Amino acid sequence: MITIVLNGENKTIDDDTNIEQLLQSLSLENKRLAVEINQEIIPRGNFNSHTLNESDKVEIVQAIGGG
Repeated sequence: MITIVLNGENKTIDDDTNIEQLLQSLSLENKRLAVEINQEIIPRGNFNSHTLNESDKVEIVQAIGGG
């Protein structure tokens, strides 16, 4: 188990968790959103291959439509 900082809150996750798995655990896998890790935006195409590390600072921002 490792601890990341998710949107300002500590969260414990399994070792070798990638972004896609994290989003699935949060029920966000099919949402329009952006993921930033340690102040770097991660392209959606890399969600499956980007493994999270101890103390990573993860920000998830959901797109909200409106007019």
